[in-house]
Parts: sequence; structure tokens; C-alpha cells
Amino acid sequence: MAEMFSTATAHEFWDDRWQSESGRRGWSIPDPQVRACLEELQLKGYRSMLDLGSGAGRHALLMAEMGFEATALDASPTGLGFLAKEAKARNFNVATVEGHMCKLPFCDGEFDYVLALNVIYHGNENEVRRAISEIRRVLRPGGVFQGTLLSKRHCEYGLGREISRGTFIQDRAPNSDRDHPHHYASASEAIALLHGFELLRMVDREQKRPGQWHWYFEAERL
Repeated sequence: MAEMFSTATAHEFWDDRWQSESGRRGWSIPDPQVRACLEELQLKGYRSMLDLGSGAGRHALLMAEMGFEATALDASPTGLGFLAKEAKARNFNVATVEGHMCKLPFCDGEFDYVLALNVIYHGNENEVRRAISEIRRVLRPGGVFQGTLLSKRHCEYGLGREISRGTFIQDRAPNSDRDHPHHYASASEAIALLHGFELLRMVDREQKRPGQWHWYFEAERL
């Protein structure tokens, strides 16, 4: 693995998780904010969409169902395999690509929209910046980036070893991806990470359980 990917290893945990129905449970229903954004972009005529870190494919399948040109990228071959089977069963056309968020195998300006939900914070600060830079590269000018970052209000911020600024590993977190690096950001840090984008929306929102604060944002590529 190249040096730039030295800590972005959480896909190893998720590859194991996607192998079982119980592991995929809870990750089959699209996020309401993603659906709302896609509906808005559909009205504006957006077409080419990338689900970066697609996992078992809940959002890539939604994109295809809505008639978008859907591409799914993940570093987990297991997740992509499940997604491909689901797409075939539903007669959906989804292109699946195995790859890493820090080095996207796509041309400049290839997409109208990139989704990275619960993905890019799995690494140190440099890897998060690299992933966002790659997202910007593959978006056309005016394209939309929708994603999440971990908030410093998150209940697990500061737990474990700080391996670099704002990035922690919990070595004693069995059956969790927390033994892989997670990067946390304040509001100002999150905005700074989105350099090269015009921020459209950003809200600090709890996810599945109380205290799991995540920045949800939508940003337009300048």
C-alpha cells in the first residue's frame, strides 16, 4: 500500500462485515438527506453520479433507481460483489469499480455529483485532504459533493491514541472499525478541508445513536 494510504485501512473491517446478512443489516436504507439532494439534482438535470465508498450499495442502487448514470467505488471487493448481484436482480445498471478514495481511477471532471457518506474521515488529516482533492478533480465545475465528516462533538472524540492531529485509533475496540484511524474536525476545520468548494449546506447531526455527531455537508466545485 502506498504511503499516502498508510492509515486509511478501515475498508479491511468493512470487507469482513459485508460478507454476512447480519453485517449488512442497518446499511440497506438510503439516508434521507442523500435522497433529498438527489431529488433536487434530478430536477436540475444532473446525470453522472459517483457513490464513493459505496459499501453494500444502498445509495448506488438508489441512484440507478432514480435513473442516474450510477458508478460505485469501494476498496471492499465483498461489498462491490454484493452490490453487483443486487443491481442485476433489480435490473439496474450500476458500474462497480474497486479503488481507493485517495487515488480515484477516473478522468478529470467525469462526474456531476460525488457522494462520500461516512467514508473520507477514515484516515489521517493528510489522507482526508487527499481524498477531497481527488473528489474535486473528478467533479466537473459546478458539480456537487455531498458527504460527512466526524465532528469534534462526537462522543468518541479523544478516545484512544492520537496518531496525528485530530486522528485517533482505539486499539481496544473489538468488532468495530474504531481500531482503524478516524479523523475529527471542528466547524472551521471542516470548512478549511473543503477548500476549492463553495459550501452550500453544513449541519452537525447525530447519526444512529445519541452523541454520534457528524458534519453533513453539500458543496459545489469551484
